[in-house]
Amino acid sequence: MKSNQNTEYINRINIVCDYIEKNLCGAFTLDELSSVSGFSKYHFHRMFSGYMKETLYSYITRLKLERAVGELIMLPQKDVTDIALDYGFADSATFARAFKKQYLMSATQYRKAFSKISKEGKNKTGYNQSIKTKKRRFDYMDVKCNIEVKPIEPMTAAYLRHIGTYEELGRQFKGMIARIMQWAGAKGLLDEKTKLLAIYHDNPNITEEDKLKTSICVTVPAGTKVDEEIGSLEIAGGEYAIAHFEIDDKDAAAQHSMAWEYLYGQWLPQSGYQPADNPVFEVYANDPSQHPERKHFIDIYLLVKKL
Repeated sequence: MKSNQNTEYINRINIVCDYIEKNLCGAFTLDELSSVSGFSKYHFHRMFSGYMKETLYSYITRLKLERAVGELIMLPQKDVTDIALDYGFADSATFARAFKKQYLMSATQYRKAFSKISKEGKNKTGYNQSIKTKKRRFDYMDVKCNIEVKPIEPMTAAYLRHIGTYEELGRQFKGMIARIMQWAGAKGLLDEKTKLLAIYHDNPNITEEDKLKTSICVTVPAGTKVDEEIGSLEIAGGEYAIAHFEIDDKDAAAQHSMAWEYLYGQWLPQSGYQPADNPVFEVYANDPSQHPERKHFIDIYLLVKKL
């Protein structure tokens, strides 16, 4: 009974996080979010803080700032005030105070600092220590890939969510896949159209490692009822850049990093597209343990729009 209560509690908090992420450009009220959660307004704020390890206000502000940082980097010509207003800040002064408190410099200084670091070929300063300090030289020819842009219909996904570092996720990854597949199989939801995927809700260059959210998902028919620890979310339809990668098992971690670096660092700047404000996700097209050479076939889906 206690376990069922705990999973229900976690599910309700996850539903609120999904709602915030989907409507991030708007303003939120405590009444609104407590209603989404199904908890009373009196208790909701403390319950959210207890599970997420940060206050509701801090969580919302952090997500807005992290998305704003993405635009500062990807859209260097866009006015800082326009970015602030697009993410629901009351005015540029409110945004400036929040940004400086979070990053210890102004948004303009941050953009200039990033531009300087990028020109020198160095990584941007961020929270992910492994990304900050590890110096890597990539030979992109080592990664076999094909990238296409095409429209994708909206999808419904059932998910298990992980909050924490990617290192911790790696240790739990296979177990989470087994659990979500077992759940879907028991309900007769698996067929040749089912996709197994992972949604990365945050940018590891920006978000603190222990706050990174990842959802391990299977696609399900719209309206599928979820239960216990399983949540449900909608994946937006639209124009996607789909990067098809073939990765060798013997060097999977390094080549996986190369795949992401190639998509963002090589293909995207020359494509005529920019990322839309949606989480990126990976679709796992095969089971490498069943491949004679243990190859991993991974598709990275990036929602894009014209520059």
